[in-house]
Amino acid sequence: MRVADAIVKALKEEDVTTVFGYPGAAIMPLYESLRTSDIHHVLVRQEQAAGHSASGYARIKGEVGVAIVTSGPGATNIITGIATAYMDSIPLVIITGQVRSNLIGKDVFQEIDITGATEPFTKHNYLVKDASQVPKIIKEAFYIAKTGRPGPVLIDIPADVLDEEIDYLYPKEINIRGYKPTRKGHIGQIKRAVKALDKSKKPVICVGGGVKIAEAEQELMQLMEKTNIPIVSTLMGLDIIPSKSPLNLGMIGSHGFTQANYAISNADTIFLIGARVSDRSILPANMFSKEVEVIHVDVDPAEIGKNANATIPLVGDASNILKEMTEIASPLDTQEWIDEIRSKQEENEEKHIYEDSINPKLMMQELSKLLPDDAIIVGDVGQNQMWAARHVEMKEDRQFLTSGGLGTMGYSLPCAVGACVADKNRKIISVMGDGGFQMSLSELATIVQEGIKPIIILFNNTKLGMVHEMQYRNYNREYGVDLDCNPDFTMIAKAYNIRTAKINDPDKMQDILKEAVEYDGPFLIECTVDPRETTL
Repeated sequence: MRVADAIVKALKEEDVTTVFGYPGAAIMPLYESLRTSDIHHVLVRQEQAAGHSASGYARIKGEVGVAIVTSGPGATNIITGIATAYMDSIPLVIITGQVRSNLIGKDVFQEIDITGATEPFTKHNYLVKDASQVPKIIKEAFYIAKTGRPGPVLIDIPADVLDEEIDYLYPKEINIRGYKPTRKGHIGQIKRAVKALDKSKKPVICVGGGVKIAEAEQELMQLMEKTNIPIVSTLMGLDIIPSKSPLNLGMIGSHGFTQANYAISNADTIFLIGARVSDRSILPANMFSKEVEVIHVDVDPAEIGKNANATIPLVGDASNILKEMTEIASPLDTQEWIDEIRSKQEENEEKHIYEDSINPKLMMQELSKLLPDDAIIVGDVGQNQMWAARHVEMKEDRQFLTSGGLGTMGYSLPCAVGACVADKNRKIISVMGDGGFQMSLSELATIVQEGIKPIIILFNNTKLGMVHEMQYRNYNREYGVDLDCNPDFTMIAKAYNIRTAKINDPDKMQDILKEAVEYDGPFLIECTVDPRETTL
């Protein structure tokens, strides 16, 4: 069997039904094998989008996302997509074409050392030298990508290897020396953690994206309800607990809510679950009181103690650990502590209504009311991300996708493409600014070609809004952020036969949002936003 055919067969063994990619000469034999298969290929318009779309697909489908690109610039273009997935622990397998084996290292046309380039931000990567090892490599790649802390795995395959003949035998099991992710938490540490919570007067649970990855939402809810411990979330953990849950204090961090940050800063016991303790969340470490007890649960031992000292480290799968903790935990009297936190709750934000513009905070609140309970909101990076994070109500079946760790502008639209391909029945909203949109607007073509139906909310303030806001906060002036030559974005969308609306009148906002939610097709709404609008 040809190696290219063997790869397609191996993908089928892993139940892959969809791949995202962009063909080229070095990967052409694999595309010929894909042509005769029933695997659906989504042609993106730039390779970075293949990584982001595979990420959105993986997050909604709960499977490993697959992206396929060619050598050289095809491979380097997808680097940002790989790094984005690595920072947010998204399971991907990326297959890149490479120049012929005898030409590697000679700087020939479209050669790049992609395994060397991506080594720091892949869980593992392979340069295939022995064609007979391809089935085993594919099996290992999927296993590594989805086990332990998920992440991207890259397979670089020279063009001549794709045409070699091999005896196909797909391994049924994988045993990788030195790679044994811990799933079950240490019972002694679990008991220590429960004892620390029992003694606590001011406990708080802080959840990150790892809870979602572990599918531990129900176990978390059960522990929270049994112990009456209030909960805060990072940006990546925003959709784990419904916004209106009585114990949910909201998002922490530089753009978080006052009461949530107060709880973290004044707690005597902080229970971190699947959170990296990043600088945008709860660093610097002096946000913690000096005597605080820190229980840290993570499947990746490298994350525990990396940014904040953990007095009780707990390595393992969050679902298993939370279940065991709930069985032995006791109800706590936290009402006085909760009242103290709630007394710090911020008043309703002042909603400026600037002339001939839309208030993005009010718009997100109104959209939230109109959306079905299982809608998927995909935020880009910048002010739009925080407007969505702070003002869209998270319900039990809603999901919020964004680039949290790397902060990749241009992520929303291709991620929404992947999410739409993964689930064509749910309403999917792509929220972005005019800067991020111009990094990925070519994916409008992918949307039309795939027949998918996202709602695109485009906030146009003719600025790189977040940088503009930070510049004024730090220097009281701006530089290099003007987007005064923006095109008419609705005209671009219309060129793709996408339905559009442009609004700057708040009185028309509700009707247009309702029209977009009810419309059976892709819909772009361009909203005029005053540059003076801020995230908080």
